[in-house]
This record gives sequence, C-alpha cells and structure tokens, in this order.
Amino acid sequence: MKTQMTLAAAAVLLGTVVTPALAQDKIKLGVIVTLSGPAAALGQQVRDGFALAVKDLGSKMGGRDVEVVVVDDELKPDAAVTKVKGLLEREKVDFVVGPIFSNILQAIHRPITESKTFLISPNAGPSTFAGKDCNPFFYVTSYQNDQVHEILGKVAQDRGYKRMYLMVPNYQAGKDSVAGFKLDYKGEIVEESYMPLNTLDFQPELSKISSQKPDALFTFMPGGLGVNLVKQYRQAGLADTIPVLSAFTVDESTLPAQQDAAVGMFGGANWAPNLDNPQNKKFVAAYEAAYNIVPGTYAFQAYDAAMLIDSAVKAVKGDLSNKDAVRAALKKADFTSLRGTFKFNTNGYPIQDFYLTKVAKRPDGKFQTEIVQKVFENYGDRYAKDCKAAN
Repeated sequence: MKTQMTLAAAAVLLGTVVTPALAQDKIKLGVIVTLSGPAAALGQQVRDGFALAVKDLGSKMGGRDVEVVVVDDELKPDAAVTKVKGLLEREKVDFVVGPIFSNILQAIHRPITESKTFLISPNAGPSTFAGKDCNPFFYVTSYQNDQVHEILGKVAQDRGYKRMYLMVPNYQAGKDSVAGFKLDYKGEIVEESYMPLNTLDFQPELSKISSQKPDALFTFMPGGLGVNLVKQYRQAGLADTIPVLSAFTVDESTLPAQQDAAVGMFGGANWAPNLDNPQNKKFVAAYEAAYNIVPGTYAFQAYDAAMLIDSAVKAVKGDLSNKDAVRAALKKADFTSLRGTFKFNTNGYPIQDFYLTKVAKRPDGKFQTEIVQKVFENYGDRYAKDCKAAN
C-alpha cells in the first residue's frame, strides 16, 4: 500500500516532536544598500561588515543555515522599492537589512513593514520613524540621524564658536543634521546651505566661506560628496584657518580617498576603530585582515545588525513564525555590541554613547578616526517619547 505521510505524521509515529523551524529551509536575509555610484564605498562597508558577522557565526543562526541575498538600491527610491519587492516576494526573505540613505529608507519602509517583515537599518535613522510613526517591525543599530549632529552642535557651543557656516545635502538626512546641530548650538549661523546630492564642485560655497570667515564649518557630506569637499577645502587653504566639524564626511569610507587632506578634521560618531574593548579590537583586526581597509561605522553597525538578528533567532529557537516572540527578542538586544553600551529605546532606536572624533594617520600609513572625547552618555533620541508602537 502506498501511503504518503506528512513530516508531522511521521514524527508522531517516531515519537519525536517537529518544531516549525525544523520544517523550514534556510533563514534568508536580504541586504539592500548602495553599491554603485559615488556612495558605493558606504554600501560595501555594510555588505562586508554583515558578511564578516555571518562568517563569525559559522553561517548559522539559531541552528539554522543562513543565506544572504545582497541587492543594490542604486541610490534611487523607485529602484529600491522594486528590489525590495523582489526580496519579499521572490526571495521570501525573513529579515531585510538596510539601507544607507534615509530617502531610500523612506521609500522601502512601508512595503517591508506592511508585509510584517522585520527591517533592520544598519545606518539610516530618520526622525520620520522615531516618533509617532514608529513601527514595531523596524529596528535601528546605528542612531537617530539628529544625534550624531547634536554632538557637533554641543562641541561648537562648548568651544565658544560664535559664528557657524552650515552646509549639508538637500534631503531628509541633511535636514535632520541641521536640526540636530541647532539643538545645543545657540550662536549665529551665517549661512545655511543645502546642496544637491550630485554636487561635485564646491568652489562657490568655499568662496562664500572664505569671505564670511565663520569660526568653523559644520558639514554633513557622505560618500563621494565628502571626498570632493575635503579635497577642495584643503586645496582652497581653508583647513588651516576654519576648523571643520563634520558627520559622515571624514570617516573610514572616505579616508582612503581623502588621505592627508582630512587629517585633523573633526567628526561625531557612536564609535571609532580605536574604541577600547575586546570585541571591537577583534572585529577591527578581522575586518582589516579580510578586506585590507579600516572599518567605519557602516561596517560595525552592520556587524551589530547581524548579531542582533542572531540573538533573536536563538531566543525563539529558530522558529520565526511567532512575530510577537521575534519582536520581543529583537527588542531585548541580547548580544555584545562592538560599541559596548547599547540597548533599544521604546521606538527601536538605540540608547548609547556618542563621541567627538578626529582624523589621524596611523604608523602603518592608513587613516582612521580616533576618539577625542565622550560627548553624550547613554543618550536616547528626543522623538522616542512620541512612539506608541508596541515595541
């Protein structure tokens, strides 16, 4: 007699219990980042930091094999939505990790969270989803965008800079950066300039900076924007007379191209390669050995994103069918962050320490950011109080 038995029926006969996890295939993780154009270096750091974490986990999470599917959002919102739909509908990923830029996050957030798929951002952290529009399927391993810029506003205020020139890209993260800077800075802003995302020539702005002679420049120019700005700023002779306080402008993704032009420029960050703890030292050494470059915040936050997902999968014993249980496990964040102190706020954004950093040239000739001082400790963002999501 030909009899077909289901896996569950066979398990009853054998006196064993089959959990849903055992009946499932690999855990599929979709990574969507910018991998083309001037900002590709940022996406590469996320991709590689995440891959290093998966390798360190033995390509398993909660006892289940892991498959990572990486796609390029091309820094185009429409393209990103199409790529995300492919991850959700064709690849049927269990988690989506990404993106780099906040305008891309705003485009993909809704289709991902409405599908009840968990979205873990290793970089973009706009104010949009930190307050009343927070979402229980959205978690951030970086920061709320304002916070990194708040560092520079507080430093400018504490150092007595009375006149500041502000220059940022004209998109949501740029607007968030200005809002963050202004929280603690109470001096005069001589210019507030919003630049197109495709800007290559900063000479008109540099001429205005030279003529207005502010006490310092605050800027947020990620990726290729930062490479061009820093080189042109140094060539214009401004670096030695008007200090630069920046975020994501001089970091490990841009320093290989900027090199000596960036030395001495300040940044704000939640981490630096020289942060002194055992897990970070191990990570930095492993990343440099694997990719022959110094890791930046993009890489470390992606590493933490993988470890966060792993902690949740372990907590539910590989069974991802109970979304509430997975959500609770993610919120607990039961893993050792490379930054040390880390926990989630009510809105799924981190509570953590923040630092002023400075670009230095290492004895081996490589460039990295190094911690100058801690500016904020166990700091949560100001929007969390408005979040009502059941995180």
